[in-house]
Amino acid sequence: HHHIVVHQTMSSSPPSSSSSSRTTKKPKPLSFGQNLLAGGVAGITELMVMYPLDVVKTRAQLQVGQNSASMMSLFRSMLRSEGIGMYRGIVPPILVESPKRAVKFSANLAYQPLFTGSDGKISRLGSIGAGIAAGVTEGVIIVPFDLVKVRLQAKENAGKYRNTMDCVMKILRAEGPLAFFNGLESTLWRNGSWNGGYFGVIPIIRDYMPPSDNNAVKQGQSFIAGALAGTVGTMINTPADVVKSRIQNQAKGQWPRKYNWTIPGIINIARDEGFLALYKGFLPKVLRLGPGGGILLVVFDFMSK
Repeated sequence: HHHIVVHQTMSSSPPSSSSSSRTTKKPKPLSFGQNLLAGGVAGITELMVMYPLDVVKTRAQLQVGQNSASMMSLFRSMLRSEGIGMYRGIVPPILVESPKRAVKFSANLAYQPLFTGSDGKISRLGSIGAGIAAGVTEGVIIVPFDLVKVRLQAKENAGKYRNTMDCVMKILRAEGPLAFFNGLESTLWRNGSWNGGYFGVIPIIRDYMPPSDNNAVKQGQSFIAGALAGTVGTMINTPADVVKSRIQNQAKGQWPRKYNWTIPGIINIARDEGFLALYKGFLPKVLRLGPGGGILLVVFDFMSK
């Protein structure tokens, strides 16, 4: 086999010389559009696989009190009673997934120069900074979509909305256009902190990995780096996420409003339901965003090629 390869390269010397020079050149950075596509494909792949865990997470976070149902029991009852219906509320995330994931990576790259030192290298702190900036940008875009998704996922709203459009129209009529931006501040906390953790940890983990030319090994390393980074991001941002779910599930007529801002919300939940309540939905969330962070990085790297 080796002999044949040698023979082929000898017989076709001009193309092989150009291909070898092609591999030594550094790949040029992706355009914003290519980034959008790579991030979008990564996002939708991750979403289709992991979405049921997202529904379980939202429902766990909306349960008030200390003795809340476990992830498995929530999952089992959902499978039994709703079956494929548990994909309710997937339309808004799909609509926003491509732009959101794409913004995640392209904004992160766009902000990196701001955090780059005079030597042209980005510091570890800079990686976190660029990640937070990207997360805040992403947060602003996704709030309305996320609000509709939470309403559709909430168990008590099962009969309330026929589908995504019906939900949008009913919120618009009953609560006005600004209602879609409920939870903006907590979304910025949630996405800023997750992305700061995610993009901050990836380069640190990659430092510890042996360099390799083998594609399968590289993809494995990307998956591990992305999954660990996704887990760190999730550990940091779950309290903000719990508050966000609750803020966004409050319809306009519910007064007094129990949840308005992230930090007071976190303090209230810890006081009323115990510190662990801030990590409601953590298991389904980390099971989704851990591997999800890995899938994102692998598909993004793959698409970037």
